[in-house]
Amino acid sequence: MEELLQRLSTSKRVTWLMSQAVVLATAGLYALMLPLTMPAPEHGLFRFPDLGGFQKIGLWLLLALPVLLVRRLPTTVFTAVLGEAVLGDAFGARPSIVFVLLVGLGGYLAVRRPKAAAAGSVASVVAAFFNDLHGREQSLGDASQWAGGFALWFAVAWVFGGVYRKRREYLEALQEQTAARVVMAERLRIARELHDSVAHSIGIITVLSGAAARVVETKPEQTRQALAGIETTGRETLLELQRMLGALRRAEPDDAMPQAAPLAPAGSLADVPQLAERTAGAGVRVQVTWRGERRPLPPEIELSAFRIIQESVTNVVRHSRARTCRVAVGYEPEGVTIEVVDDGDDARGGPGRPRLSAAGGSGFGLLGMRERVTLLSGQFSAGRRPEGGFRVTARLPA
Repeated sequence: MEELLQRLSTSKRVTWLMSQAVVLATAGLYALMLPLTMPAPEHGLFRFPDLGGFQKIGLWLLLALPVLLVRRLPTTVFTAVLGEAVLGDAFGARPSIVFVLLVGLGGYLAVRRPKAAAAGSVASVVAAFFNDLHGREQSLGDASQWAGGFALWFAVAWVFGGVYRKRREYLEALQEQTAARVVMAERLRIARELHDSVAHSIGIITVLSGAAARVVETKPEQTRQALAGIETTGRETLLELQRMLGALRRAEPDDAMPQAAPLAPAGSLADVPQLAERTAGAGVRVQVTWRGERRPLPPEIELSAFRIIQESVTNVVRHSRARTCRVAVGYEPEGVTIEVVDDGDDARGGPGRPRLSAAGGSGFGLLGMRERVTLLSGQFSAGRRPEGGFRVTARLPA
């Protein structure tokens, strides 16, 4: 029910209907109050005492018609009502509701066109002064007092209109900033998913292609194995990119919000053995250790844990000389822990695996992992080990 009310309150159609209802009610109230606030014929001010009942009703409705156009033509409507006040004085029929409506229109006009509202307010005060001075034959002091009170009400309406206009401008600017932040967050999400999904495969392809280039003449069998690995990894990467781009093309505009669907098939900790198998083809043996009782975790925890392991292993392949890498996944009652460790040159002073990265790292891998953990209120650390190599640890609450 609350969601339905929120949607109705933000619907453009509902807002339009409410504004139209307010305008219609204002016009009806104005037409109703015209005869109630009109000077009586016995006062000698109304010069058409012989008008019939239906004729008077037609006159009141005719005078109220311009109010219906106030949302589309506010300046024109203000001018028309001001003309009704001036002509009403000329014909001895000056209902007080006209001045109330003029003040309200002045405040509304100040929201949309402040300069026109200021000019209209001055014109209304001047017209009220001269009409009171000559139409009712008031003294200069009485006319000035009446015009001064009228000017005060216009000033109050103009101030309220200006405050509302500033508030509306502030809310519009705030909405634009919120939309810009949502777009930026979505761009970062897409970039993070692209990096995490593709960097691992590209790193393995780079390593395998470098190895194949070195042994193409001396070890043709290893060259064929490397090329087969490149073909397999390339096909998997292409398929994943096609799925991701397909998801982006099918996305609706509202998918820019945090509830957007995943950009790619969600990975999980169950895919870690397959990741280790693919990495072995690039010359790095991944030893996976499981601690605790394995259990299903929330999808966002499963995906983030897998992406952290994937990116860490990718960094080992691309930037380390290690031949082995240890991945430890620990299930705890309140979360899951991840540790990825490599020993650099295998901690034995040996040459280790040649570093075959053809492209330098962008530096976004560790940043992306840290962002994932932070969004899930977890803990993350990464750095070189004193005994050599690199360690990445993360704890995700679940």
